[in-house]
Amino acid sequence: MQVQPYLYFEGRTEEAIAFYQKTLGAQVEMMMRMNEAPPEAQTPGQGCRGDIDTSDKILHASFRIGDTSVMASDGMCSGKADFQGFSLTLTVADDAEAAQKFALLADGGEVQMPVDKTFFASSFGMVKDRFGVLWIVIAPLPM
Repeated sequence: MQVQPYLYFEGRTEEAIAFYQKTLGAQVEMMMRMNEAPPEAQTPGQGCRGDIDTSDKILHASFRIGDTSVMASDGMCSGKADFQGFSLTLTVADDAEAAQKFALLADGGEVQMPVDKTFFASSFGMVKDRFGVLWIVIAPLPM
């Protein structure tokens, strides 16, 4: 059994994936646009508000960050993703990598808790990226 996050970027999936490729080395496993769905499954405005062209919007995508597979879609294409009640955790090898990845994720985003040493991690920080996804960046204490 597996649990995987599925993120709805509300019309910004392709931009988000490009950002994660640049900042975290994400690898696209699969990306299907709405106009690539079988003809019988396509309807005007499918999945999105009726006032926008949906043909190039992402129906479904899958990408890997390290060992984790993340799935995503443009959802209803509202333009404003609303990620609440969860975070994605990025566990890194050391403090230098924590500082680097945190800074990259914070570009255009909002720092919730700066990276610092805690009683449970050599580096720990929380940042909401430019798409509204809350990330926890952690470098565990050495064993």
